[in-house]
Amino acid sequence: MADKLNFSLVSPEAELFAGEVDQVDIPGTEGNVGVLPNHSPLMAAIRTGAITVYNEGTETQYFVQGGFADVTPDGLTVLAEKAMPMADVNADSLKADIAAAEAALDGLEGEAALAMQQNLDGLRAVVSG
Repeated sequence: MADKLNFSLVSPEAELFAGEVDQVDIPGTEGNVGVLPNHSPLMAAIRTGAITVYNEGTETQYFVQGGFADVTPDGLTVLAEKAMPMADVNADSLKADIAAAEAALDGLEGEAALAMQQNLDGLRAVVSG
C-alpha cells in the first residue's frame, strides 16, 4: 500500500478535515505548494485561495484566508484564519469582500499592499471559479 499523508485543516471555528490523503495543494504566499507523503519539513504562510485535497481519485476543495501550513514528519497541519468547504462559499459575500479589499488597497504601500493584493487576487480567483 502506498504511503499516505496525515492532513489536518483547522480554523478557529472547527476542525474541517482530519485524515490520511494522497496529496494536498495549498496556496502559499510565496506560491502554491503541493504536499505529498514524506515531504520535507516546511512552514509556509497561507494566502487567500483554495486548498485542494486529493484522495483515492477524488478532489475536495476548501476556501481559506490567512494562516499557516506546517509540514512535519508526522504530516501536514493547516491552521487557517478562516476556512470552509468550497461548497459553502457565498459568492455575494466574496464580491463584497472584493469591493472592500479594492477600497483598502488604495491607501496601502509595501508589504501591506502586497498582502492585500494577494488577498484580492485569491478572492477573485475563487469567485471566477
